[in-house]
Amino acid sequence: MSLFNHWLAINCYKHDGSIHRCWDRGLVLANNEDFVVVATKKAKVVENNGRKWFTREPAVTIFSKKEWWNVICMFKEDGICYYCNIASPCIVNNTNIRYIDYDLDAKLFPDNEIKILDEKEYLKHKQLYHYSNELDEVLKYQTKEIVKKMKERVFPFIDERIKSYYNKFLSLVTKLHD
Repeated sequence: MSLFNHWLAINCYKHDGSIHRCWDRGLVLANNEDFVVVATKKAKVVENNGRKWFTREPAVTIFSKKEWWNVICMFKEDGICYYCNIASPCIVNNTNIRYIDYDLDAKLFPDNEIKILDEKEYLKHKQLYHYSNELDEVLKYQTKEIVKKMKERVFPFIDERIKSYYNKFLSLVTKLHD
């Protein structure tokens, strides 16, 4: 079954296998051996404590299948804001996309400012979940690599490519509703 033009749930876990957060659906725009791209608009999100909310901005998300990241590209009034989760490579099947969130995040703002986020949460969970030294090295290395990609504005941090994915999403959603 081709996943293109198919809605998938998105399930985020913690290192111990407990559910962290779930999105009800994302529309698959691209799927290859390296990554899967989905788009959402007003997606329903359920937190591990049962709290439910809806995303505010439309977004395109790129889930890497080989590298330790996924990037949520949010369409804000002043441009695209890139929120990168340092996370396990994703696993995709016919119903969902799954990954493990490792707390470290990097954010690229439309004005090219970059911030590393949630370092305290990472240190707390590193102890709580007993991250190995090897995992710690991978996650720290991946964070440095993501910041480098952000600075260089290489995939997935290319506004025109993300806008193209979003336009594809709008076209597909229109066709699905016709």
